[in-house]
Amino acid sequence: MKKTHGTVYLVGAGPGDPQLMTLKGKTLIEQADCLVYDALAAGSMLAWAKPGCKKIYVGKRAGNHAMPQADINRLLVQCASQHTCTVRLKGGDPYVFGRGGEEAAALYDAGVPFQVVPGISSAIAGPTYAGIPVTHRAHNTQFTVFTGHEDATRAESALDIPGIAAARGTKVMLMGMSRLRETMQALIQAGQEGDMPAAAIQWAATGRQRQVAATVATLADAVQQAGLGSPAVVIIGTVVQEAQKLDWYGRLPLAGQRIVVTRTREQAGALSASLESLGADVMELPTIRIVPPTDRKDFAAAVVDSPHYDWLIFSSPNGVKRFFEAFYSVYEDIRELGGARIAAVGPGTAAELKKHGLMVDVMPQKAVAEELIAEFDRKGDEFGGVANVTMLWVHGEQGRDVIYKELMKRQAIVDECIAYNTVPETEDPTGARERLLAEGADIITFTSSSTVHHFMAMGISLPETCKVVSIGPVTSATLQEYGITPTAEAPRHNIPSLVETVAEICRKG
Repeated sequence: MKKTHGTVYLVGAGPGDPQLMTLKGKTLIEQADCLVYDALAAGSMLAWAKPGCKKIYVGKRAGNHAMPQADINRLLVQCASQHTCTVRLKGGDPYVFGRGGEEAAALYDAGVPFQVVPGISSAIAGPTYAGIPVTHRAHNTQFTVFTGHEDATRAESALDIPGIAAARGTKVMLMGMSRLRETMQALIQAGQEGDMPAAAIQWAATGRQRQVAATVATLADAVQQAGLGSPAVVIIGTVVQEAQKLDWYGRLPLAGQRIVVTRTREQAGALSASLESLGADVMELPTIRIVPPTDRKDFAAAVVDSPHYDWLIFSSPNGVKRFFEAFYSVYEDIRELGGARIAAVGPGTAAELKKHGLMVDVMPQKAVAEELIAEFDRKGDEFGGVANVTMLWVHGEQGRDVIYKELMKRQAIVDECIAYNTVPETEDPTGARERLLAEGADIITFTSSSTVHHFMAMGISLPETCKVVSIGPVTSATLQEYGITPTAEAPRHNIPSLVETVAEICRKG
């Protein structure tokens, strides 16, 4: 038996909503040295991978395969010889029409250790997100799942059409849109009632979800008229009628809204998840990437000296993250930070500090530098002012110098700790940039001036009807430099407020 160096994990990505990923699956993606993913794995899941994880796309669409199945099998064996942990991320469940059994057999034959992590299949999740329970005591006590995906060149179907037509209860067809009309006609000829309710759901359990309801006899026409295509789930049965009452997903406040998130790939998750939970179709288009500062020695020296300052001032959550990554590489205990007071520009930065057990002494309600200075002026008497007080200002390389200049005017002794730099994001693994160009968007969000600058540098024109939402006045001012007046600005200049603002725009239409 050939010796291998790692384990391959066949992980079900679920039906589309990344929040339906299992805890075990998410943990494995975070640990993966190599991630082999297909077209139906939610793009936001790729952001869970650790820095340096090798990502390989092997997606399949009807008539368009990035890699034949036999080559995928060989690739997994090769990855196992090069990586300790390889995750093969597959849409839905690996063993439900996902060819996971073939991949597992290939790994076994090659002597590669493997494990299989089940995922929620679109066979049940798709109907659920469309308000259709596959079983219901008032309708049925069983359901049948079959695939409509066959070789289009075959003259005869390999499906047990008579058996499917005769089966009682709900019938769920996966991967059958290319032969939908032929399959529905064959079922009718085999005895399936043509007036039986039927529905098709495209991109089920995602913000792109669209659906039509008809009958077995008329479903193909309804799908064609609506322009639905793959990937889709087809449901046949009287349970389809329940969608009129149970379509909870279609009633979410952001259902049908295509929203662009421009945050860094590391930070996009929280904003995307909040928008997706309200039904939005989120396109993650990171315009910037956080990298180490140009002068790493100066940054390291500032972190080492940080316990000697009277004040530590943090301008952003990124600054907090990078500072403490460096801090814990030098010091073992947060108490070694000393007795410094803490200031933060806004609630988001304060929340990041709280993860380290640190509460802030000064924080403005509006997350802008000018407000922080005003807060220092208002609270100065509480801590004896800032004159002759040593302060370490932790910020990004391209940040505004308002805090430094204004505190120096007040005779504070201010040193800078440049913790990170922002550079243009050059990768687009989820295809969001291509999709934005092809489909447009309803709303685009900007969370910093950097995201604005780098988005504009991409040369992508905003769709004419696209609304622009800014996280705060500084970001809004940057947009106006490019001749763009934001449709709205988040009143509290943080992510929850940004989400509320987007929802309010959609409510008003």
